[in-house]
Amino acid sequence: MSGATNPFMSAALEQARQAAARGEVPIGAVIVRDGVILAADGNRTLELNDPTAHAETLAIRTACAALESQRLPDCDLYVTLEPCPMCAAAISFARIRRLYYGAPDPKGGAVESGVRFYSQPTCHHAPEVYEGIAATTAADMLREFFRERR
Repeated sequence: MSGATNPFMSAALEQARQAAARGEVPIGAVIVRDGVILAADGNRTLELNDPTAHAETLAIRTACAALESQRLPDCDLYVTLEPCPMCAAAISFARIRRLYYGAPDPKGGAVESGVRFYSQPTCHHAPEVYEGIAATTAADMLREFFRERR
């Protein structure tokens, strides 16, 4: 399913656009349970002066608060960029059921790139992973963001 026809990745892309409008790196994430978006956010590291305020971690925090649980085993996460090591670990610790992501991140990703967190023997939970959802749109948004800043 492409991002154009996937309403959840479309919502994540909208969060990424909002992050870019705030001057943040345009990455967006949504957490879905039973076809309903529980949490949606974009990067806020600059706004919050918090290096952990990545889209995924913010969405996980919101979903956990909404469900009053540290675990999200029946939830799916849609994010516009391959998660970094910190976010991959948070996804694992939250026991997210499925991870859908857009663009790969060869330099900073930790799912199919880099450390391949979910393939490590120390990883206690690995979500089902689906990559490349609206990858071109997500990658173009990131390229444009950084091109404007050079």
